[in-house]
Amino acid sequence: MSQIEQPNRIVIELDEKDYAILRLVQENAKLTVREIASRIHLSPTPTHERIKRLEQLQVIRQYVALVDNRKVNRKVMVICQVALKEHDKQTAHDFVSGIIGFREVVECYNVSGDYDFMLKILAESIESYHDFFINYLGEVKGIRKAKSVFVMDIIKDSHIVV
Repeated sequence: MSQIEQPNRIVIELDEKDYAILRLVQENAKLTVREIASRIHLSPTPTHERIKRLEQLQVIRQYVALVDNRKVNRKVMVICQVALKEHDKQTAHDFVSGIIGFREVVECYNVSGDYDFMLKILAESIESYHDFFINYLGEVKGIRKAKSVFVMDIIKDSHIVV
């Protein structure tokens, strides 16, 4: 694994062992260094060093538990597309500042096309989403229009990147 310096960014080159570590950790973050080392045919010390380096370089950003939202009373998933009134830094900043603290918003993407942002929102029910949409999201400054798409079923839900 090496780094190539470029103006304003660092490109990280990963080798097959790095990718093998990433695949294993994505599948099960509870694996020990010894278990990972055994599976990639490397001793524990260099495996541990590679993992630490991947963490320091923010290739591995964090370790989390994936929770089934339906089993914790978040049965309604909504993809909400938002278009802003103006396309300037202040309006975008106001919008992001307005939604960042909402626990209902679990993902937010800045997108291209007819809408500026796409939010993934989890709610207990249609009624609770309606309340959130009217009383919270609707009060965020800078929104011109919003379109809600209700997810009927999840066909593929993967967190594995490499």
